[in-house]
Amino acid sequence: MTWTERMAPSLDDFAALARRAFDDLPADFRRQTGDVVFRIDDFASDEVLDDLGIEDPFELTGLYQGVDLARRSLFDPTPQPSMVFLYRRPILDEWCERGDVTLGELIAHVLVHEIGHHFGLSDDDIHRIEDDA
Repeated sequence: MTWTERMAPSLDDFAALARRAFDDLPADFRRQTGDVVFRIDDFASDEVLDDLGIEDPFELTGLYQGVDLARRSLFDPTPQPSMVFLYRRPILDEWCERGDVTLGELIAHVLVHEIGHHFGLSDDDIHRIEDDA
């Protein structure tokens, strides 16, 4: 297929790429992730952007929402399901700007980053791990 025949990847295409990225992770990592809901949207909601103090919706490629594993307790009420959001349009924008990674690699990167937050890691922790890898 040539570029003149290709369409922009849809939300479903992104979901398939995210599923493939998750399935390619080591089995222990996937198992420890537990019951996380993955969701693909074009952009974060205005409410999320406002809560995070982000004015440009293209600045947010992904988000973890929930109580991370490090802060969960058996004595707490059952938390809402943990969710990882991937935002299609900002990821596509970053992919086009960068030009040095495949779309699948970038989606996998954002997915693993947000799962890192699910494990209780900070952005600094995640960046240190990435730098050491």
